[in-house]
Amino acid sequence: MSRYIASEIEPKWQNAWDEAEIFLAKRDPAKEKYYVLEMFPYPSGRIHMGHVRNYTMGDVVARYKASCGFSVLHPMGWDAFGMPAENAAMAIGGHPADWTYQNIADMRAQMKPLGLSIDWTREFATCDPEYYGQQQSMFIDFMGKGLVYRKEAVVNWDPVDMTVLANEQVIDGKGWRSDAPVERKSLTQWFFKISDHADELLTALDDLDNWPEKVRTMQANWIGKSRGLEFAFDMTAPVGDIKDIPVYTTRPDTLMGASFVGISADHPLAQALEGDNPALAAFTAECRSLGTSEADMEKAEKRGFDTGLKVRHPLNPDWELPVWVANFILMDYGTGAVFGCPAHDQRDLDFSRKYDLPVTNTFFALDDEAPVGNTALTPLKSEKVRWVEHFAGLTEATGEEAVAATIEFMEANELGKGVTKFRLRDWGLSRQRYWGCPIPVVHCQTCGVVPEKKENLPIELPKDVSFDLPGNPLDRHPTWRNCSCPKCGADALRETDTMDTFVDSSWYYARFTSPNSPTPTNAEDAAYWMNVDQYIGGIEHAILHLLYARFFARAMQICGHLPESAIEPFNALFTQGMVTHEIYQTLDGNGRKVYHLPEDVTDGKLADGTEVEIIPSAKMSKSKKNVVDPDDIITSFGADTARWFVMSDSPPERDVEWTAAGAEAASKHLGRVWRLADENRQSAEEAAADGSSDEALLRATHKAIEAITAGIDGFAFNTSVAQLYGFTNTVAKSKASTAARREALKIMAQLMSPMTPHLAEDMWQMLGGEGLVAQAPWPKADPALLVDDVVTLPIQVNGKRRSEITVPADMPKEEVEKLALADEAVIRILEGKAPKKVIVVPGRIVNVVA
Repeated sequence: MSRYIASEIEPKWQNAWDEAEIFLAKRDPAKEKYYVLEMFPYPSGRIHMGHVRNYTMGDVVARYKASCGFSVLHPMGWDAFGMPAENAAMAIGGHPADWTYQNIADMRAQMKPLGLSIDWTREFATCDPEYYGQQQSMFIDFMGKGLVYRKEAVVNWDPVDMTVLANEQVIDGKGWRSDAPVERKSLTQWFFKISDHADELLTALDDLDNWPEKVRTMQANWIGKSRGLEFAFDMTAPVGDIKDIPVYTTRPDTLMGASFVGISADHPLAQALEGDNPALAAFTAECRSLGTSEADMEKAEKRGFDTGLKVRHPLNPDWELPVWVANFILMDYGTGAVFGCPAHDQRDLDFSRKYDLPVTNTFFALDDEAPVGNTALTPLKSEKVRWVEHFAGLTEATGEEAVAATIEFMEANELGKGVTKFRLRDWGLSRQRYWGCPIPVVHCQTCGVVPEKKENLPIELPKDVSFDLPGNPLDRHPTWRNCSCPKCGADALRETDTMDTFVDSSWYYARFTSPNSPTPTNAEDAAYWMNVDQYIGGIEHAILHLLYARFFARAMQICGHLPESAIEPFNALFTQGMVTHEIYQTLDGNGRKVYHLPEDVTDGKLADGTEVEIIPSAKMSKSKKNVVDPDDIITSFGADTARWFVMSDSPPERDVEWTAAGAEAASKHLGRVWRLADENRQSAEEAAADGSSDEALLRATHKAIEAITAGIDGFAFNTSVAQLYGFTNTVAKSKASTAARREALKIMAQLMSPMTPHLAEDMWQMLGGEGLVAQAPWPKADPALLVDDVVTLPIQVNGKRRSEITVPADMPKEEVEKLALADEAVIRILEGKAPKKVIVVPGRIVNVVA
């Protein structure tokens, strides 16, 4: 064979790896372990180039660590529950399980040809009863430790999908899948007590040194620790038992700028008033249609309803403020009530301008006394301002100083108390749908809510369900709900809510350590494999998934399912960029966009000559016809080309644009490397070379080892690929002996093995390597060979490069200067005149000033 034929070579080596079982993760106390994990995929039916890039990154690390002598765990599974499967069942008929498992089979078939070093014996899907049965077991343990509870709460309700949505699933006030306007609804829900761990989850971020700073900041902001004042406004006239309105504020220093008191549409006072006030009832109903997302509330027009009630200002009983129901106040943050200070809060200012409420400055910028216009004065708390008759006696002070002084003043006068609060709310996990993990509790008229007995787990989903009507099929099933109370044996009903799919993905990393254990984890396996040493996934999971996984690790440790050392499950986190592609579009007769496949466009035109607008570097989307199918790439070029390209083009944290020209160039380079190996395979007659050429190639080889190893260690795969390009050129141009070139190429095969494992195996075999290159120890650079005995120095005359000289690396400056001035090009330019100055920068350059 005179050329590299991927379709023949790649399956051969995949079979060899499978037969040798080299990717089976084995617990070996004599070896240091390394656990690398990519965020597992949702089985949508097809993988895309983004998946290829993600899994190749993990595979590079896994193969490299295995070569370095680690016992490596590199597993794969499927995040398989969720609404898409139910929606598919409703749209095309059939069962969610059939749709899901067929998609898993299709995606697995796409992934296997990539040659990933995955231990497929550990594979599971979260919809496997064996997996979610252990999740149910843990839920019962969490109940026993007080980590889960049930209460009535206001939730986002999708009236089409008929299920609760997380705030992040509400987009512009609509359900993320149904696109239906979301409603706020009061339901009895199950919650994890994540808020009890808010402070610990926040402070522990400081120790996650190998996480991106952006992710840590996003999590810190989401947890949202704040120090503020809690106090109450007394009502001038009680409403039933309600005599005051407690508020919490992080800017109590602006209390003298209060203009109104605002309450949530779900506040007990609003609910007490709306029964006798149809206009207010209509307004609160409208507020509840906004959803509970803070982002949506910020975007919405600020609207309110004047209740006609008044409250007394705590610092001046004669000062009365109106009470408004406002659409931008959340019930589940603080107390569900705020005092509006429009001069120093843009949201309050917009509201006050709309309803002609007073705007009073409590401070000014140091160099300004202008009244507030349509932009609130909101300096950072660290900035110093000048206060206007502050009740705590402040003149010039920062916001932080003013808040502290205000809290001290209010506590001293028994008007309020300083408290620390967190933005993080408890995790509502109830979902009113079929395709999810059933919550393992029973409702008994005598005993109340009772956890199921563990010997009865898993509580499996019934197979015979119908999706012809909206809502949760479990509620309509004729027999599934009926059961016996685990406590008293009386007739009872099962819980029909299933768990949020974030629960499924919050502990899968732990299950991979022992996927067949009869308990959620095996103590010895968890102690050996945890933590995940390198976690890889998209920035879109920076907040909820990672935060919930961190909480679950703590909860599992409390319940004895993880060692204390695994309380932070991910030692290092890497968030990769996307793979993008150009979009080709035209406009139809009505001005609507029409998208075209890349193969239909030649030189910027369609076959009929129509000019095409080309949009570069866009996220791949089926609807925009710019998705690159990995199957097509593997068929055309091979898996190694796809792997090489996604590693080579840009730093892995940035987006990479897929181009046909780039793929072809990658394929040509790999073919060139293979031919180099083919030309230098073992032969009876070997070309000889002088020793200096062999020495030079040996030094270049060890420099390549050093640089490529540093690139992989530093997650700079593109720099390692660039070094490999350079090393290839060095070997190709080398005048060294065939034996020396062969040894260099064997090391090249080892260095390329993490990125292009099939090509590397073929090179290794043809060059006489023992066994499989995947099992060969990683080459180590000899420090002595990294130091050059000689260096080549460019010579500049008056700032222009004119020549170069090669000198011993330790030659004194005076000797280097003499050789430079003896150079023919320098002599010709100087024309016999002495230079004004000669500057020698050791190891770098010689500058001659004529």
